[in-house]
Amino acid sequence: MRAAAYDREQDRLFLAEQAQARRDIARRHAKLAQAVQSKAVARLQMLDPRELSPSELLRYIQVAAEIERRAVGEAPAAGAGEDRDQGVDVASLSDEERRARMDQLRRELERRLSEDGQ
Repeated sequence: MRAAAYDREQDRLFLAEQAQARRDIARRHAKLAQAVQSKAVARLQMLDPRELSPSELLRYIQVAAEIERRAVGEAPAAGAGEDRDQGVDVASLSDEERRARMDQLRRELERRLSEDGQ
């Protein structure tokens, strides 16, 4: 019985060490993520949206929406990186089609923002 109790205690200690290691890793990753985010935000603030192509702007909108979804605990959107309504890669669209899609997304974003503001 003493040997079994000793083994259980060793297992408990090992599991506690693993849990602490996971917490330490999570803290390091969170600090790293914050540093990378700070750099990315600084770079984004320097961008002139007039110098971006419609496809680049659309990609920024898609990424921002995906980040927002994940931040509130929603599952990632299916087909990330594609136009989920049409199943078409945005890069394959003409500039006119991209502009139309961006207008559609802008209207959808405005609608969602107005719903959230109610």
